[in-house]
Amino acid sequence: MSQVRPEHSDNADTPAPVGFARVLGYFLRLGTIGFGGPIATVGYMQRDLVEQRNWMARQDFLDGVALGQTMPGPLAAQVAMWVGYLRRGPLGALAVAVAFIAPSFLIVVTVGFLYSRYAGLPVVQALFYGIAPAVMAIITIAAVKLVRLTDRRDWRLWAISALVFVLTALTGTEPVLVIIGAGLLMILLDARPRLRWPHRRGKDGEQPPARDDGPSRSLPFALPYGALGAVVGGGTLLALGLFFLKTGAVVFGSGLAIVPFLRDGVVNQHHWLTQAQFLDAVAMGLITPGPVVITAGFIGYLVAGLPGAIVATVAIFTPIYLGVIVPGPWFLRHRDNKQVKAFVTGATAAAAGALCGAVVVLTRQAVTDWTTAAIAIVTLGLLWRFKIGEPYIVVAAGALGILLH
Repeated sequence: MSQVRPEHSDNADTPAPVGFARVLGYFLRLGTIGFGGPIATVGYMQRDLVEQRNWMARQDFLDGVALGQTMPGPLAAQVAMWVGYLRRGPLGALAVAVAFIAPSFLIVVTVGFLYSRYAGLPVVQALFYGIAPAVMAIITIAAVKLVRLTDRRDWRLWAISALVFVLTALTGTEPVLVIIGAGLLMILLDARPRLRWPHRRGKDGEQPPARDDGPSRSLPFALPYGALGAVVGGGTLLALGLFFLKTGAVVFGSGLAIVPFLRDGVVNQHHWLTQAQFLDAVAMGLITPGPVVITAGFIGYLVAGLPGAIVATVAIFTPIYLGVIVPGPWFLRHRDNKQVKAFVTGATAAAAGALCGAVVVLTRQAVTDWTTAAIAIVTLGLLWRFKIGEPYIVVAAGALGILLH
């Protein structure tokens, strides 16, 4: 199957041709060793696919970030699916999603089995104590690189990123409406549309035919509630599927943005888990590689075993997948439109600022004392000065956490 469209670049270099099997291998590896949560994972993709391997044009990557920030679901999974979509369409997006998600799914199912068998894993909290501040250093560097890639030398974009950074850091939420507003602002500044009188007629006095520019809706979206209900059986599995389907469809921002929504549904409404079990589930999502929302698989396993893990995982990623492939054709047809390009520029700058603000929010939760502060600072210095693989950092920080906590 051919690519959705030939990759282009606004730089002098053209992306290097690469087989789809190598792309799948990359995302399988990223899903296996990509620690650090959504911000760090997006940073890895930027570094590997754009800067080092030149498999993807800079603008292609930024388009994926912009689309991901304006659609529901976690950013890292959306950008990964976008890469697959550009190369092989909807099936490519699905293949990349499976490769990216499968390693962390196997990990959380294995840990879920042990957790259920031995009634809790206190070692998880000890691991999280050491890993969390180290992860903050990883995502700090990734966020800084993303802002540099996005804003370049445009002071207006730096101003947008700075304002959204402050807003996110102060409020603790990623402001989706502000991100969209930043895109609209750049349209007004760089690509203000010209007004056309509706009564204008052609030379013969007839109304000129309307152009067919594709769907009238910019971001069509539909939730397959009926399809999911036909697949899963049993009250608990159906309830799990519908809950996680809704969660993936209505929560914007990074994967960590789903945590409050999950807590309300899992602990308070359905009473599937206790508060302590839920915190362990969130910790598992953070200390495992791959997307943070794989927490859904861990929760599903605790509620209904392996079938529950499968249903919860498929359900939470279904809206995310649709959020890429449904608006994808429209986005590709209109991406060279100057208004669309201006919107993407502003929205991406705002999204980068929001991700940097999220680093501040997460650091407040991860750095709780002088020991964790020291771990974060030392890790930041090591990563800034030396090229150390992130998995080695995570393993060392986890071992340190067990020794200290």
